[in-house]
Amino acid sequence: MKRNTVLLGGILGIALMSGCTYQKSNNIEQSDYRDGDQYVYGVHPDSAAAQTKNVYKPKPELDARTAAIREKMFGAGSINQGN
Repeated sequence: MKRNTVLLGGILGIALMSGCTYQKSNNIEQSDYRDGDQYVYGVHPDSAAAQTKNVYKPKPELDARTAAIREKMFGAGSINQGN
């Protein structure tokens, strides 16, 4: 009985260890239609991608609304006080 248990454990161990690399072959080669696009990949493979430079005009009328929402959610006091 003990021999069968050890043998079964060994077989299960080998099966589990052999399944660790199954993702290595579980892929598909496909063409990248954005290959060479500087917006997605940047100017060089080691560089960062180009990002949109959105610049928004400041709206001072929203500061009061933001402060009211912050006070309602977190209570009165400074936001940098912490607990």
